[in-house]
Amino acid sequence: MSKKQKRHKKSFPWLLLALGGILILAAIFLSSNQGGGMPAITVDQQRIDYGDVKFGVNKTFAIKVTNTGDGILRFKEEPYIEVLEGC
Repeated sequence: MSKKQKRHKKSFPWLLLALGGILILAAIFLSSNQGGGMPAITVDQQRIDYGDVKFGVNKTFAIKVTNTGDGILRFKEEPYIEVLEGC
């Protein structure tokens, strides 16, 4: 083997390794900044009034919950809805 062939086998692509590391760090930085703001929850109906309802009669309703903040809104447990009498 000649000297050129031996030297070529020993060379390591340090530039590619450094560029790959920089790209990985940039991806981690960008993904960690997502959701860095504050979430804010908004409900389309603050009050739902069915009037008088007989006992044992089921009523359903739909509400729209929206995240109006600039952060990611996550629920750690089931959302809690409080039913108030006489409202």
